[in-house]
Amino acid sequence: MEGEGIRSLIHPVRWPVLGRYLGQLAVVLSLLTLPPFGVALWFGEYPVAWRYLAVIVGLAGAAAWLTRLQAPDRLQDNEAMVIVALAFVLTPLLMTFPLAAAGLAWTDAWFEAVSGITTTGLSTLVDVAGQSASLLFTRAWMQWYGGLGIAVLAVVLLAQHGPAARKLAEPAGAEVQASSTRVHARRVLAVYLLLSLAGLLLIWGAGMAPFDALLHALAAVSTGGFSSFNGSLAPPLPTAAAFAVVFTALLGAVSLPLYYFAYRRGLRELLSDLEFRALLLASLFLSLILAAWFSWHGMAPVEAVRNATLLALSAQTTAGFSPLDVAGLDAFPKGLLILAMATGGSVASTAGGIKLLRLLIFLRLIQLVLRRSAVSSHAVVEPRLAGHRLEAEEIIRVLSLIGLFALVVVLSWLVFLGYGYPPLDALFEVVSAVGTVGLSAGLTGPDLPAALKWLLCLDMLAGRLEIVALLVTLYPVTWFGKAGGE
Repeated sequence: MEGEGIRSLIHPVRWPVLGRYLGQLAVVLSLLTLPPFGVALWFGEYPVAWRYLAVIVGLAGAAAWLTRLQAPDRLQDNEAMVIVALAFVLTPLLMTFPLAAAGLAWTDAWFEAVSGITTTGLSTLVDVAGQSASLLFTRAWMQWYGGLGIAVLAVVLLAQHGPAARKLAEPAGAEVQASSTRVHARRVLAVYLLLSLAGLLLIWGAGMAPFDALLHALAAVSTGGFSSFNGSLAPPLPTAAAFAVVFTALLGAVSLPLYYFAYRRGLRELLSDLEFRALLLASLFLSLILAAWFSWHGMAPVEAVRNATLLALSAQTTAGFSPLDVAGLDAFPKGLLILAMATGGSVASTAGGIKLLRLLIFLRLIQLVLRRSAVSSHAVVEPRLAGHRLEAEEIIRVLSLIGLFALVVVLSWLVFLGYGYPPLDALFEVVSAVGTVGLSAGLTGPDLPAALKWLLCLDMLAGRLEIVALLVTLYPVTWFGKAGGE
């Protein structure tokens, strides 16, 4: 099997295959652009509306041409990953055109679009509340379908009998657990829609205005973090509404297929899940430490608990909403938040980071090394987690992803240091981008050098695609490899 996977990557991608399936994705994206177009018309933003209309017409025209291409039905692994990577690159590129109508510089419009599609939430905007309704909606809407919409619809369109189709789900955090890719995609999409509706009703019922509730529900369930308020979750936003937002984000950070299995097999299925328990414990642990720290440094107890809980849940779920100015925090809470943002939520959720399951596997391997040092050389100590044996391929994949995540963070951090930014704040910003979180130490803004904005965009895309798909797309052999391989 391993040799077959290597040979499949040696085959170059076939242009007719890319064209045909990107054409089908263009149909999906043209439909997904209709809501922003409708919002622009509803609020009388006609100059913006015609830009959305131009994108829709352009996508429809491209789809009509590309879908006629004759190509084999079966995808290679590298073709599936390239299609996903291109979807996450081309979508913000197209959305930059209407977003720029709000008066944003092209680079800033591109930054907002990338932050949206990758569900990150970093923003160069200073006055968020003063932006147009269509811009605010488009950002939140892109986070919603970037969180899972495009990936699930891509799985439905590109479902094949081989392993290639599963590659489409993995970069967006959805690992196939059903026998049929199409069935899996429909189940996950149904769960996502139900969670979105529940989040909307919860936030709206907590006292937020309908339009703002919609924006926050879209951004929360996708663990995106874009807010329509300048202070995000800070007062004067009611506490009930703030907690409704982060609770919705917590729902999105749980493995989405797990909800389906809990529905079929009972609540015990959810409560017995190791990663779900780890998510709750990590959030609780971080909340307690932050609350104690805030109280120790003079914050009123009620305010300390409120801010600590909201911030902890937002960081651990990689949602990126904030109840206070993160830039003003001391080094200790910033360090804790960096760890939370790096670990993230559950595999098969909309959360970013390296994912808790992979961290648990990594910690189990460390424990295994220590245990083997204390037993006989003839003893057999198998790597297991929650009663399941860890296969060598799975271990290699986990270690590779963690290593790549760390490498991207370190390299990007060094660039920020080269520009003279404070080390801790630079690390915070980079981890937030690669972890697709959106919390900021105050560096991201309109005055950030253009080169660093592009670097953060690359970090966000790498984090969303879990690095591997982006590397495959940039790998020259993917495009020019010799067919037939060795």
